[in-house]
Amino acid sequence: MNEKSPYTIDVYVQTRFVPDQSVPSENRYVFAYTITLHNAGHLPARLLTRHWVITDANGKVEEVRGDGVVGEQPWMRPGDDFEYTSGAVLETAVGTMHGTYEMVADDGTRFEAPIPAFTLSIPRTLH
Repeated sequence: MNEKSPYTIDVYVQTRFVPDQSVPSENRYVFAYTITLHNAGHLPARLLTRHWVITDANGKVEEVRGDGVVGEQPWMRPGDDFEYTSGAVLETAVGTMHGTYEMVADDGTRFEAPIPAFTLSIPRTLH
């Protein structure tokens, strides 16, 4: 029996390379990512903070922490989705991101929603 916790936020990610903002000759690679959060739990919850770990192909790691996402702290009822787009700038053509969102349910319980690792890469870089 694999019942989900009442505190469950599913995270889905889509990425794309942004060539018009990138300058490969200067080791500047810009990527956009669209995140869809889905409240798969049993209680409404609000996103409080984010924590990202961004790693480029040289092994350089940058951690980013902050309140909300794109200036918002969305509140989601069970079954609701919240989608936003943001970006990252890397010094290499390939990198990865992962992290967590800190959430608070309407009953006051704080919990983390893991952001699964995903790859940022320019087209035709990875096979």
